[in-house]
Parts: sequence; C-alpha cells; structure tokens
Amino acid sequence: MINQDKPLVIAGKEYHSRLLTGSGKYRDLEETRLATEAAGAEIVTVAIRRTNIGQNADEPNLLDVLPPDRYTILPNTAGCFTAEDAVRTCRLARELLNGHDLVKLEVLGDQKTLFPDVTATLKAAEILIAEDFKVMVYTSDDPILALRLQEMGCVAVMPLAAPIGSGLGIRNPYNIRLILENATVPILVDAGVGTASDAAIAMELGCDGVLMNTAIAAAKNPVLMASAMRKAIEAGREAYLAGRMPRKLYASASSPIDGTFF
Repeated sequence: MINQDKPLVIAGKEYHSRLLTGSGKYRDLEETRLATEAAGAEIVTVAIRRTNIGQNADEPNLLDVLPPDRYTILPNTAGCFTAEDAVRTCRLARELLNGHDLVKLEVLGDQKTLFPDVTATLKAAEILIAEDFKVMVYTSDDPILALRLQEMGCVAVMPLAAPIGSGLGIRNPYNIRLILENATVPILVDAGVGTASDAAIAMELGCDGVLMNTAIAAAKNPVLMASAMRKAIEAGREAYLAGRMPRKLYASASSPIDGTFF
C-alpha cells in the first residue's frame, strides 16, 4: 500500500503542497499567475519592499492574480540588511494584510553573497515573536543556529541550500541532515535550488518543503519549470517515505542465483 503522507503543517494550518514559491522576477503578473498555478503552490512569498499589494493604488496589484482567499500570502523582508528594517517591514505587512501575522524573516549580511546576517536575524526574530508574529526564518545551514531559532519560537526554519539565486543546489547536505535530526518544526530548504533534481534531493533528505523563486522565474520556460518542480517535490517526498535501498560497494544481482537449477 502506498504510504499516506501527512500534510505539511505550518503555524497550525495544513497544506498539501510542499512547494512554496516566490512572486518576483517574472515577466509580468500573468506569468506569475500561470507559474504559481503550475507549481501547485499554496504559500506564495511577497517581498513587501518591492511588490505592490495595495500600498500603491495606481499600480498593478499582485493580489489581483494571487488572491489571499486562494493562497497564503507570505510577506518577506527581502532587501532588509538590519533587524530594524526587517521588523518595520513585517509591521507594514501586517497593516496592509489586515492583521496577517505569518511572515518570512530574512536579514541579509551583504549585497554580494546575500548570506543571512545571523546576529541580526536572531535579534529581529526575538522582537517579532514577542509581538506575536508567526516567524518562518531564512538562515544559514548551521545546525546550532537552526536549533536556537526553533527554541526561540520560530514556526519554521529555512536553511539555505546555496546563495540566493545561484542555482547551485544543496552544497552541504550533511548540515541539512543534522538540522533535520533536531527538528520539531518544519524545515524547508530556501535559496539555491536550480533545477528539479535539486528539489528532489532536498525532499529525499527529509526536508518538509522547498521554497524557490529564481529557479522557476529565470528558466527559459517558467511555467514548464514550475510544473517540473512540482513533480520533483512530490517524487522526492515519496522516495523519502519509501526509504531508499542501502548503498553497497559491490554489485548485487537483481535476480539471486542461489537455489537456481542449471
């Protein structure tokens, strides 16, 4: 019998899709809509500092193509380089989205690598959690830091696979495995996925989901890539649940010869 998987649960809400997508870098809002639908995503991140969700009445509104009654809109603090800016951005998002409290926190360390500033991330997370935000947090692949963020009360921890937008895939699967060993909240790989095989590997490691934007939006055919990513997430999850065969140094015949007649 096929293993019946449990849904992904974030901040008390169930989701059937384990692929979270971004809303930036697309050619236009129509491509954003089509790619999101092809991905089967239920959670969509929105960079509050770069995207109009109602703060500019005379500009196209992302929520017209990704309505909040169909998708969980996940405001993120992309482009923030200080804890103060990140906290301010989350407060703005809560105001724009009528009290919405689920946010993705990222505080970047520098423009070149876009690696997280872990000290500022911890500071911002502490403030936001105290203000009753439900924080999904982008962080490095440091297992100790991931544990600290979990213990603070973050509802999901999102270690990078590789630098944002690099498409390099998972550079350190061993750290991801260590993070998963101590996890009591969902662990979602965030940043660095380049193609479908990268997404499948993340899921085969046991991650609860993957968040991606550039891997889809920067593809030659974003809608087709979104469909590929959806299948990769599903296949990787099923492979993880099935349990792969052990690796062996030497061959092992598919059809054993012991007990055969000659």
